[in-house]
Amino acid sequence: MAITIVVGNFKGGVGKTKVSVMASWELAMARGKKVLLVDMDPQGNASTLIARSTGVTEINTSIFEGFQNGSLKECIVEVTDNLHMIPAQVSFKNFPKFLYANVKEEIDQVSYLKKLLDPIRDEYDYIFIDVPPTISDFSDNAMMAADYVLIILQAQELSLEGAETYIKYLQFMADNYDADIQVAGVLPVLLRPGGRVDMSTIERAKEMFGEDNVMESVIKHLERLKAWDVTGITDNDMHDRKAHQVFLDVIDELEEKLAQFEEAGKYE
Repeated sequence: MAITIVVGNFKGGVGKTKVSVMASWELAMARGKKVLLVDMDPQGNASTLIARSTGVTEINTSIFEGFQNGSLKECIVEVTDNLHMIPAQVSFKNFPKFLYANVKEEIDQVSYLKKLLDPIRDEYDYIFIDVPPTISDFSDNAMMAADYVLIILQAQELSLEGAETYIKYLQFMADNYDADIQVAGVLPVLLRPGGRVDMSTIERAKEMFGEDNVMESVIKHLERLKAWDVTGITDNDMHDRKAHQVFLDVIDELEEKLAQFEEAGKYE
């Protein structure tokens, strides 16, 4: 059964979508895992980047159609043998209206994604969920559906506050809806590698979240990542390979952490 991970922070622009896409990409392409990327953001940036990177020129389905039909199976786009995605489109902004009009019980509203993911979990090793940086029905459903959260921490004060708020909201979801989700790690994203502010923010994060929870791997400010937004993900030269290696290091550390959590869970 798939390990399901939501990538989160309640501050926008910290790199959540890029990490969601690249973690899914490297696990599928480099590590041979069967991965499903679920785009829960109406902007659909994750869907666009995956499509651009794999030559998909037209997407004729969306996650909102799956919610309306009560099944996500028909919304899965098989971009490669190992990498599948459930894309989002702008119409998905109407998701809250759909929930309140069609799902009566509050617990069923926040658990709707989980209900629809459960029948397809056995088909994958990993499911990644990309969400908007808001406290909303989108993030509620992602938290309820996920086993773990990977918190993205851009090395600045507002991102640190967004991460702290995210942790508090996880506790709120656990207290009010019995959400069973654990923090897999806090992944630093550096604005200026080696910069004093960046390093200070990471040290404060270690004090706040625990040193073991802040990952040793970091996402450095790589220009190649910006280029991929335009060209799609490529592997043509040393700069591409350097960028890929950053994310390979991240997923290797993440898998190691998850294996420890899963093993500990067997004896609880």
